[in-house]
Amino acid sequence: MKIIERYIFQRSAKMVLVALLPVLAIIWTTQVLARVDLVTDSGQSITSFMLLASCIVPMVLPVVLPFAAVIGISQTLTTMNTDSELTVIEASGAGRSVIYRPVLLLGISLSAFALFVNLIVEPPVRYTFRHLIASAYADLLSSVIEEKTFRQIGDGLYIQISRRLAGRTLEGLFISDTRNPEFQLIYYAREGAVDEKGTALVMRDGEVHRKTRTGDVSVVRFDSYSFDLSDFSQARGQTRLTASDRDLAFLWNPDPSDARYRDNPGEFRAELHRRLTEWVYAFIYSMIALLIASDARSHREARVHPMITALAFAFLLRWVSFYVEDQVEQNPSFIPAVYGVPAVAGLIVGGLLMRGKRLTVADGLVERISMMFRSLTQRFGPDGRQGN
Repeated sequence: MKIIERYIFQRSAKMVLVALLPVLAIIWTTQVLARVDLVTDSGQSITSFMLLASCIVPMVLPVVLPFAAVIGISQTLTTMNTDSELTVIEASGAGRSVIYRPVLLLGISLSAFALFVNLIVEPPVRYTFRHLIASAYADLLSSVIEEKTFRQIGDGLYIQISRRLAGRTLEGLFISDTRNPEFQLIYYAREGAVDEKGTALVMRDGEVHRKTRTGDVSVVRFDSYSFDLSDFSQARGQTRLTASDRDLAFLWNPDPSDARYRDNPGEFRAELHRRLTEWVYAFIYSMIALLIASDARSHREARVHPMITALAFAFLLRWVSFYVEDQVEQNPSFIPAVYGVPAVAGLIVGGLLMRGKRLTVADGLVERISMMFRSLTQRFGPDGRQGN
């Protein structure tokens, strides 16, 4: 790689990183804030919370990376044009390959990284993410019972405590159980604790009131009483895996006995083809940025900022890809379109690059807006009144 090519590659890579990190930070922050209750309400340790938060990054990286590529590359080339560096490169007699080669190499590197994350890193990270959430909700003491607040943990079953003490001990318990229509049970206890498995609430020094449908009430005092919670803790603690949490081998050959697959096989079909194509967009977006911003232009030339134009095409292409991916879930006939969208876009952009064409859509748009403005000015006059 020549010195100028290495210079363009390094500068573009740094700008892609600069564009990527703030977007990742914003998305990471919003996702973390949505799950901060795992610390404040569920009593999970800060280590578990940070592990959960770190799992978010690989899950959003493949989607964000292509947009970081188009922003970083287009901004780098635009800055080089503003500093007359592109003009100097062309004036020196160097071919356009001097600019193309490092940018395309960067795009290939980003796509390879996205493929690695999509197929190798993301599936186990998603499984860990689901397992951490399920484990947090499996512990009734951590996820449901909150001080001085009635919490419903099932149909007709409510629990309130006065205070949570150290060592999984609860103080001032009140339980209302109306699941049986024949009678109502109300439990009072001075203290209690949820066992380590989260399957039973052991209450001490309390009483239970039993009220029948006829209004008869009986009161029984107890020194120790075990209240069964296994149905609720097991239901909450079950790890529910979606299609995006599965690895490529499972998506390629799903287990027919899997409940999620039986309920919605189209979800697994759409996820398989999405995962096989999503990685290539980083390379295509790099080509789009190269097509729009790689030529030397005069500073006096009226045009929309190349980064805005490149982002507009990138968003349009991504919208089309999301649409066809969603349609695959309902209709398998859209499967060729999932591969056709990036293939057609890549061929069109690649063909324009090979022919050395300039993208003039933005220029034409600016010119048409200018003509409309001049026409309105001539018709209504500079003071806003209609001219004669």
